[in-house]
Amino acid sequence: MITIAVDAMGGDHAPRPEVEGSVLATREFNDIRILLVGQAPVVRPELAKHATPNLPIEIVPASEVITMNDHPAQAFRRKRDSSVHVAARLVREAKADGMVSAGNTGAVMTVSRFLLGTLESVDRVALAAPFPNARGGVSVLLDVGANVDSRPEHLVQFAVMGEVYYRATFGNRRPRVGLLSVGEEEIKGNVLTREVYTLLKKSPVHFVGNVEGGDLFSGSVDVIVCDGFVGNIALKICEGLAVSIFDLLRKSLKSSILSQVGAKLSQRAFKGLKKKIDYTEYGGAPLLGVRGVCVIGHGRSNANAVKNAIRVAAGLARARINERIEQELSATAVPA
Repeated sequence: MITIAVDAMGGDHAPRPEVEGSVLATREFNDIRILLVGQAPVVRPELAKHATPNLPIEIVPASEVITMNDHPAQAFRRKRDSSVHVAARLVREAKADGMVSAGNTGAVMTVSRFLLGTLESVDRVALAAPFPNARGGVSVLLDVGANVDSRPEHLVQFAVMGEVYYRATFGNRRPRVGLLSVGEEEIKGNVLTREVYTLLKKSPVHFVGNVEGGDLFSGSVDVIVCDGFVGNIALKICEGLAVSIFDLLRKSLKSSILSQVGAKLSQRAFKGLKKKIDYTEYGGAPLLGVRGVCVIGHGRSNANAVKNAIRVAAGLARARINERIEQELSATAVPA
């Protein structure tokens, strides 16, 4: 069985979604075992509400909690028995095949980088965000926040890791890789993107050139590469826009003068669209490049998001994602 350590104390509404999501995962995926990491007096009563005998779920105690207000570096040093620390140590000690947390993103990345370490061929880790595209598939944007500043060779590594992740998760043997820039032409962009373009042309990835911001959801490429500063801004804009659009659609449906039948059809279509682009279906963003599997969920993750984050983590562990990243990066050999 694949064992996943779940930070039971990380999310905005912890531990309820984490516990419920873990229960859903073990019921739906019979080859997954869960280690719920957190304050046992809080986690145990929540688990008792859901669990049935023989579910492969075990509580691993952790006395401290890293909050969303904690500074990542300070929390790493001062809260060494936090649920994030304990989950990462379980992975480091091979007691778990991967970890899932919907906690403080900066703290989860800091703890993972220092306790798990990075792969030998990786200079910078990257956070990869999957999202639906207009062609009915999934595109991946990375880096979306693990690094504020990056050098050209780092983005080449992101491209390689993103391609490996895409193949392992979505089954495309040759995903198309694009570089996020201000124009499609090779000469467009800043110093960073122009240099990355030249390096990607020489790399083994299936590089198809520059893509613009408007192409994020077009499905013209599968993996979109950028530095973490740009990627995080793009991701937050997309999240905010999606929420605003759904609010507008909801208000429009309520104020519509459509017939009762028409209104029901519209609501059915609305629900179908919402499910298709619902972030909870994608679980979370994997932190690529660390020695172990780490999936970071949104702070407001519900039980469905936690269940799917567990599914993603188990899938990456099963696919031996890190071995494949090492092999690909060794073959790429971009000088740091």
